[in-house]
Amino acid sequence: MRLLLQFLAVAAVALVGSQGAAAAQGNPWLTLTIGIATAVLAVVVYTWVVRRTERRAPVELARSGAIGATGRGLLIGVAMCGAVIANIAWLGGYSVAGLGSVTGMLALVGFMAAAAVTEELLFRGVLFRIVEERTGTWIALLLTGVVFGLAHMANPNASLWGATAIAIGAGFMLAAAYAATRTLWLPIGLHFGWNFALAGIFAAEVSGNDTTEGLLDSTLSGPTLLSGGDFGPEASGYAVASGALLTVAFLWLARRRGHIVPRRRRADRDLAPATLAG
Repeated sequence: MRLLLQFLAVAAVALVGSQGAAAAQGNPWLTLTIGIATAVLAVVVYTWVVRRTERRAPVELARSGAIGATGRGLLIGVAMCGAVIANIAWLGGYSVAGLGSVTGMLALVGFMAAAAVTEELLFRGVLFRIVEERTGTWIALLLTGVVFGLAHMANPNASLWGATAIAIGAGFMLAAAYAATRTLWLPIGLHFGWNFALAGIFAAEVSGNDTTEGLLDSTLSGPTLLSGGDFGPEASGYAVASGALLTVAFLWLARRRGHIVPRRRRADRDLAPATLAG
């Protein structure tokens, strides 16, 4: 029940924010404002609903260390995106004709902030965290990563390969980042850094969405395995490989820190039904 309540509360904020952004299309400053407001409201709503349904402080969104963790995630996301684009360009799949739109880039700050925050709260803050309590880290990572990939099947230009690439290159990696740090701030920063760099700087499609009014006037070409095709660089082999490597690194760190949650035996789960029911 608590999973459903928390998920619906954050999803409602995401829906309202997306409708506001759609209404503000063409006005970059309003889009920026609505996006930032959506991200902040989502954090407030998540904090409130967790306190209500679980009777605890949401330590996964603790203020202490939030700026540093978000900043580290941002740097990882931007660096990962830059490395992927550089490799695609090296093989001739990415070219730049000149500068694009600075105001378009600013609008994408708000749009991508809202997307990163709401998706991390939904998929890592609610889904992964609660499923992990029942099944352990490994199964939760696999299940929620697959769900995250399938959720992108509704996007424009989606394909089974695109969903698979998102599951491996993002779903597993972001869950592992949360498992390693036990804070949502690092995966939020990583998610935002990747999305903003991809669209806002390199002007490439993000998960099939045509968000190409970024800082650069660029063109992607070549086979899907190289450039990602119409779905964007997230479906390229480079992005999948990079995400998989980071997943392994985060899981190694999680194991070293003792953050891997073992699968609970049925007898153990039956001892605390009230706690698990929320």
